[in-house]
Amino acid sequence: MSTVNIAIDGPAGAGKSTIAKMVSAKLGYIYVDTGALYRTIALYITENDIPDDKIEASLENADVSLKFIDGAQRVFLGGRDVSELIRTPEISMAASRTSAIPAVRKYLFGTQQKIAAENNVIMDGRDIGTVVLPNADVKIFLTASAEERANRRYKELAEKPDCPTYQEILDDIIKRDYQDMHRETAPLKQADDAVLVDSTELNLEQSADAIVKIISEKIGGGLC
Repeated sequence: MSTVNIAIDGPAGAGKSTIAKMVSAKLGYIYVDTGALYRTIALYITENDIPDDKIEASLENADVSLKFIDGAQRVFLGGRDVSELIRTPEISMAASRTSAIPAVRKYLFGTQQKIAAENNVIMDGRDIGTVVLPNADVKIFLTASAEERANRRYKELAEKPDCPTYQEILDDIIKRDYQDMHRETAPLKQADDAVLVDSTELNLEQSADAIVKIISEKIGGGLC
């Protein structure tokens, strides 16, 4: 029996990871956060202070892997669980730069496709429907206004020490959008056959339900 692959793409802060997790739980599929892989490479490069001209050669020593523990994805670097370490603003910006490097994308490409070939997956990222899984059964482009994305992120970080201001977060999101959409390799864009879902006026549950409805309509009896 062939696997079912669902691709969810969209800009930073659109809620892709959270919503994709909810959708995967509703459908019983494995959730794959590809952004976590790029963040982990960014952490590896940052921690080891690797210059740009040495990145490609260093990747063979990176040892990045995904494990699914109690149904949740955890990402490991050299056997160390870095699932929380990769979520800092510094690593977020570094990941945006790192993901534009062709050698990094090639390094992680095989990992992503192997998981999708072996499992029913919800996979989210920037270029899943356009590059990684161009033949995905359903493609979603999930977005929201930059202001709403910044507001959500600010609320997430408000209780943490050294929380950036709303304006700093908004500026960061706008900058990252530009980087992701204008990079030479696999730029962020909506696939021609992707369904647009704008979550600006939707909460998480409504967004997840909207995507489940689209998937159900697209694959019908293939939904399990």
